[in-house]
Amino acid sequence: MEQSTRIDVEAPVEKVWEVLREVERWPEWAPTVTSVRRLDDGPLAVGSRVRVEQPRIPPTEYVVTELQPSRWFTWVATGPGVRTTARHLLEELGPGSTRVTLAVEQAGPVGVVMGRFYRRLTDRYLTAEAEGIKARSERQV
Repeated sequence: MEQSTRIDVEAPVEKVWEVLREVERWPEWAPTVTSVRRLDDGPLAVGSRVRVEQPRIPPTEYVVTELQPSRWFTWVATGPGVRTTARHLLEELGPGSTRVTLAVEQAGPVGVVMGRFYRRLTDRYLTAEAEGIKARSERQV
């Protein structure tokens, strides 16, 4: 089960990328994130591990599996019977304008059930996170 949201941001893709890649600062602008802790050092890269805590969701450890600077990153969390894939995509619409797409996919026997159970909460979280990225990015221009 996959859910996603999109929002257009009046900021250059590089500014939006700065907001997105600084995952430890997400609690500053995302009301859906209470804590983010990097489990390794250095810039966000393929293989980076991150622990994310959110209200009403168990703490989750993600591993970055794909990353194209200023364009996208994907991270994945796995547990018994569930694989959660979260995608963060940026598309340059023109000078000073960026489209942000956030997507979450729940797979596996438990993941399908979790996806249905958390469907409305996930929709609210994706929307709030997209709006937070927009507000933070436009404020930094």
